[in-house]
Amino acid sequence: MPLPAPPPPRPGRSAVAARALCGGVAAFQVALAAGAPWGAAAWGGANPGALPGGLRAASAGSAVAYALLAVTAGSALVPPRARRRVLTGAACVTALGTVMNLASPSLPERVLWTPVAAALTVLLWRSGRVPGGRPAQP
Repeated sequence: MPLPAPPPPRPGRSAVAARALCGGVAAFQVALAAGAPWGAAAWGGANPGALPGGLRAASAGSAVAYALLAVTAGSALVPPRARRRVLTGAACVTALGTVMNLASPSLPERVLWTPVAAALTVLLWRSGRVPGGRPAQP
């Protein structure tokens, strides 16, 4: 009688939290791309209200990038080595984003997005350290 296949690894808590946070940021970027009047809280805060066309397109691209990160953070489908590289690179980019948000003239960026970017940095980094997720619990 053959042994049953082991269950696929489940994402760890850091990966689950990273997925949720990336999903939230992606939703914010989708709203900006759709014309939500939150420009003061994005892209340096220089465009209160709805963003101009170029920044709306950039927000749409950012939404796609964050959605892909959310999928990568908790997916066993991405090979472990590629997953680690993507998440480590993303952690470096979000670390830079943390510094940029902290230096922003926009109060909403400093107050809201600095801690979000910092949390994403830590969560993406930690998610990249676990090769294939943690084993499923019975």
